[in-house]
Amino acid sequence: MSAAAFGFATSRSTAARIDRFATQALETSSPGQLLVKLFDRLLLDLARGEAEQRADRFPQASTHLLHAQDIIAELMSSLDVSAWSGGPGLMSIYSFLHTELVSANVDRDPDRIAACRPLVEPLADAWRQAATGGTTPVVPARRAGDAAADVPAPRTSVVG
Repeated sequence: MSAAAFGFATSRSTAARIDRFATQALETSSPGQLLVKLFDRLLLDLARGEAEQRADRFPQASTHLLHAQDIIAELMSSLDVSAWSGGPGLMSIYSFLHTELVSANVDRDPDRIAACRPLVEPLADAWRQAATGGTTPVVPARRAGDAAADVPAPRTSVVG
């Protein structure tokens, strides 16, 4: 991620130092920490995109919404839906979010963006809890006699 990705307006040398710091922070993050960072940035893009649309600054809003769509596409591509019973449901949420953000961008509809945030926030909170040693973010329902199975960590990469 670049310094601009974090919203910094900086000189070239400062931007280069921030870029190196951001790169190092991402390279040393666990998969769970990377997911938290992706969700945090997704929420930031949603908030910024909505605010820009409400201010009739549609090119700026589009930049944020396109970045949010990239993050969701990355989450979709890294999700192994066959790894656990909740995988297909999570993929459905990601697909819905992606479709809504494309439509919100095309139709210039900030209310559609706002409607996405209540879906993303609990996912972000769940991954944050999991990354800090909490419970797994989504635990499939278990019946008596079922073997305990951990939810595998998704493969991740970073969308810039």
